[in-house]
Amino acid sequence: MTTLDHPARDDAARGPVRIPFPVVDEVSRHCLQEEEPETVHIEVHLPGRLDPDRLREAFTEALHRHPRILMRQAPAHWYSRRYEWELTKDPEVEVVSFPPPGPDALRDARTRSLTQAPPLSLSPPIRLEVVADTGPEREGTVLFLTINHTALDGPACLRILATAAELYGGEDNAPTAPPVRATTPDLPLAGPETPSTWAPPARVAPGTPEPSPGNGLLVTELPVPRRPRSAPYTVNDQLMVTTALMLAHWNREHGARPRPLRITMPVDDRPRDTRMPIGNGTRLVDVAFLPEEVDQRRTPTAVLLRRTADRTRALKSLSRPQLGHGASLLTAPVVPVSWRAALTRGLRRAAAPWTSTTLLSNIGRIPYSLDFGQEAGRAHAVWFSAPARMPRGLTVTTASTAGRLHLALRWSRALLGHGDGAHLRDLFEHYLHAAEEDTL
Repeated sequence: MTTLDHPARDDAARGPVRIPFPVVDEVSRHCLQEEEPETVHIEVHLPGRLDPDRLREAFTEALHRHPRILMRQAPAHWYSRRYEWELTKDPEVEVVSFPPPGPDALRDARTRSLTQAPPLSLSPPIRLEVVADTGPEREGTVLFLTINHTALDGPACLRILATAAELYGGEDNAPTAPPVRATTPDLPLAGPETPSTWAPPARVAPGTPEPSPGNGLLVTELPVPRRPRSAPYTVNDQLMVTTALMLAHWNREHGARPRPLRITMPVDDRPRDTRMPIGNGTRLVDVAFLPEEVDQRRTPTAVLLRRTADRTRALKSLSRPQLGHGASLLTAPVVPVSWRAALTRGLRRAAAPWTSTTLLSNIGRIPYSLDFGQEAGRAHAVWFSAPARMPRGLTVTTASTAGRLHLALRWSRALLGHGDGAHLRDLFEHYLHAAEEDTL
C-alpha cells in the first residue's frame, strides 16, 4: 500500500498546518515589550451565574468551531524568512478559569488582563476568566477575555464568545443586521485643508505618571449620543469629535503648544457571522484635525461634525493595506525575519514623533445578544480596551450594548495616572454632551 491509502499517516508525515504571519501580526511581534504587553481586554457583564463545566465545554467547542484561533507560534531559525502560526488540533492549556470571588476580584481580573498576555508559544493565545460579581445591590457574572493582540483582535474574539454563548444557552446569537442609515446627499462642507501627514502631530500632554510600568484602565457607562435621523454624520463621527475636543482641552490645560491632532481609527469590513475571518482583520486610518478646528471659540461643534463626517467617509472608502504600503514592503520575506525585526524596531523608534496622537476604536453596537440562557442571562454591558503603549500612551475604546455607551480609557502609566484618567473621562462626557446638543 502507498501512503495515499493512509490519510492519517500522510497527515503525520506532513506535520501540522502552518500559516505565515500576516503583516499586522509580524509588525506586532517585532515590537513586543514586557513592560507594556500587547493585550486586548474584553469585559462582559451578565445578570446571572454560569455553570463551570458547561461553560468550559461550550467555550472549548467554540474554539473548535473557529479552528483558526487554535494556533501557536512555530519554532524558527535565525535565518527563517517568516514567522509562522502552527495550527493545533486542541487547546494546549486550560483556557477558562474561575478565580475565587472577593471584594477586589473584578479589579484584580482587570489588572491581569492588562499585565499578563497569553504566550504565543501555547495554543490558543486567549484566556477567559469568570468572576462572580457580588455586591450589596447586584449579583451576576463578569467574563474577562484577554487576547494577545499579536494574534487576534477584539471583534474576532467576540465572534468566538458569541458561538460559546449559543452553545451554552441554546439561544440564537446570530448577529443582528446593522442599523439602516437615512441617506443624505454627500455635500462636503468647505473648510481648511487637513494637516500634512509629514507634520508631527500633537502628543497627549503628560499628567501625573505612576512609578509602576504598564497600563492603567478606567471604564464607565454613558448614554449613547442622540443624532437626528437625517444627520450627515454618524455616532462614530460624534465620538471622533468628542475625543478630539477632549484631547485639545487636556493639552490646553497642561500648557502644550497647539499642534494638529491625528486620531487613528480602525475600520473593520468583515462579516459578523460564522464566516468571519479570525485574526487581526482591521485596517487603520488616521483622521486629522487642525488646532483651530478643535477650538470651540473658532469652530462650532456642528461644523466640526460635518467636516469629520466628510473625512471619515472618504477614509473608509479608500482601498489600502491594513498598515499602509510601507508596512507591506517592510515585511516582505526577502531577508531573514530576525533582520527585519531589528529594522522594524529601529524605524518605530525613529518614527515615534509622527505616531498619531491617540487611537479611537469604536466597536459600535454589539451585533450579538451574548445570551447564555435563562439562568445566566443576556449581556447588559460590554467593555473593550486596546493597548496603550508609548508614544501614544492613551487609547479610547467604545461599544454600545442595551442602549448604553460603554467607554474604556486605557493609558500608559509612564504618561498618566488614575486621577488623570478620571479627569479625561469627565472631559469626554462633557464634550459628548456638547456634540449631542449641537446635533439637535
